[in-house]
Amino acid sequence: MTIVIPRRILVSWLAAALCLGMASARAVATAAGGIPPIDARTSLLVVSPHPDDETLCCAGVIRRVVAAGGHASIVWLTSGDGSELDLLLIERELRIHPEKMRDLAARRMREARAAAAILGVRPARQFFLGYPDGGLLALITDHYTTPYYSKFNGALRVPYGDTFAAGHPYTGDSLERDFARVLDRVHPTLVLAPSPRDAHPDHRAAGILTLQVLSRRRELATARFWIVHGGHTWPSPRGLHMKLPLAPPPRGRGLGLTAFDLDPLEEADKLEAVRQYHTQMSVMSFFLLSYVRTNELYSSLPVPEETLSDCAAGASGRESGRAPLRCSRAGDRAPRGGASGGD
Repeated sequence: MTIVIPRRILVSWLAAALCLGMASARAVATAAGGIPPIDARTSLLVVSPHPDDETLCCAGVIRRVVAAGGHASIVWLTSGDGSELDLLLIERELRIHPEKMRDLAARRMREARAAAAILGVRPARQFFLGYPDGGLLALITDHYTTPYYSKFNGALRVPYGDTFAAGHPYTGDSLERDFARVLDRVHPTLVLAPSPRDAHPDHRAAGILTLQVLSRRRELATARFWIVHGGHTWPSPRGLHMKLPLAPPPRGRGLGLTAFDLDPLEEADKLEAVRQYHTQMSVMSFFLLSYVRTNELYSSLPVPEETLSDCAAGASGRESGRAPLRCSRAGDRAPRGGASGGD
């Protein structure tokens, strides 16, 4: 029997869980800065909404962990089968054909494996879940228990046989369980996940998912947060500028982003990994190459401090019946231009 939970209740649960996670994050952030010391005991997990995000955000840290003798793992939540830009510019199609989008996913997963290999991530530590590109936010709200239909790949469950979650239903509950299984397999000491302030809905959902699951496991102290879709013109200047640092994005204000400096070899490896994404490079190379800079940016806070205060005040007011629970900035609607690439 399928139990249908009303959307207003799901959203209330999500807001409460997110608020608890952010409150825990505030306590963690008071004692933590950027990336903690990396050595042979480090077990890194990068949470990547789409193939290419792990390289854009975190290639330098991945290379540093591998060079130190630690373990580096990547979990891709989607396989990138929802890019209408790829459909238009590569396939020369205006209509969505599910079989072509599944072929696109297979191609992007191959590219991700090639990029991960350059960064030193072993195949056994590469986890593809195959959840719907463009649908992650819907999974953790409207479709937590009822399957979501992807208009891109034409599926209600993971259609890719060579993924970690093959055949699992497109629901938020299933996504959480599979993410937890990856955590059980990896036992990370450091988790790099998107900030809920990222402009892309899939990235925001990935950040909320990470907050929820790590909070329940009392492992939120392992998390650091990054942004890829940070504003209309960010990163600036666009294109390859390897001698320039990556400046904080507009949507990163209040996060206390800390620079992780890359050495020349790490930067060169990052460039080579980015170039493995032939599909995306053919339509948005100027955007992808913009992340090959002398540093990467990370925060201990998932959202700005003021949002944590708002969230705590909302929770207190809700308990007393005076005000609704609100975590406004974590789930606000992104401007259309804010998520222009990298999906």
